[in-house]
Amino acid sequence: MQVLQELAAKNGPLCVGLDTDPSYIPENIVKQYESAPAAVLEYNKQIINRVAADKTACCFKVQIAYYEAMGLEGLKVYSQTLKLVRESGLIAISDIKRGDIGATSQAYARAHFTGDFETDIITINPYMGFDTLQPYTKYAEPENGGKGAFVLLCTSNPGMTDIEHQELKAGGLLLERVGDEIARIGAGFAKFYPEQTCGIYGAVVGATQVADARYLRDKYKDTFFLIPGYGAQGGDAAICKTLLEKAGGTVNSSRGILCAWKKASELADKAQAGTLTMDDIAGAAAKAAFDSKEDLTR
Repeated sequence: MQVLQELAAKNGPLCVGLDTDPSYIPENIVKQYESAPAAVLEYNKQIINRVAADKTACCFKVQIAYYEAMGLEGLKVYSQTLKLVRESGLIAISDIKRGDIGATSQAYARAHFTGDFETDIITINPYMGFDTLQPYTKYAEPENGGKGAFVLLCTSNPGMTDIEHQELKAGGLLLERVGDEIARIGAGFAKFYPEQTCGIYGAVVGATQVADARYLRDKYKDTFFLIPGYGAQGGDAAICKTLLEKAGGTVNSSRGILCAWKKASELADKAQAGTLTMDDIAGAAAKAAFDSKEDLTR
């Protein structure tokens, strides 16, 4: 997590979400490849290379569901995409939202921190209990790769109030109990990382919850945030900038970048005529990433 924090300070806080659905790529372009997953891989590759060269982002978040939906070939593309991200020098976040117990959680940790699906950071759902978090901490130790995790704290969806905002009998909100546990685990790893300025675990805090932003940023000043909701979900830069204070964070934008070509009238015309190229849509994504960085750092 420390490396990501440093990259965010260097390249800016943008996280490019590679939630790449084949439908985001014009049909005439998809037909030029052996399969839809092959087209997705090429699109991802071009975006990764351009964003890394432009230094407009600090990380990429790869949402596994989009690749699972493409079957076995899609999972191969998922694996290859993670390798491309890590080879680019930026951080790979695997958005897997695992949340299970015991041996099952240990298997998830092994699957995503080693082997074909190895990544730098994963997302975890803690709402089955805090024993779901423990199997991953082994991989946070330096000799086991120094891996990290973002724990769901205050998500960007409207239904987050159904559970995360529930009051506990002992007082406070459920999400605060989660935030306190994230901070506690991080403090326990200070012996491994004496110079760390953020914990091994970060927190997912959505950019759509205006009332929570200031409170959570002040309460968890040493926790690095993964901030979804910016762009297509309606979260604005003002909320993001509040959440980026203190320990900082990274702001995810997925569809706003992946589908940027749809907002450019000249590219929409080329798509209608069937002359749009992969270079065109990747170029639009790279420009959208640049514009997002400017918006977040202005």
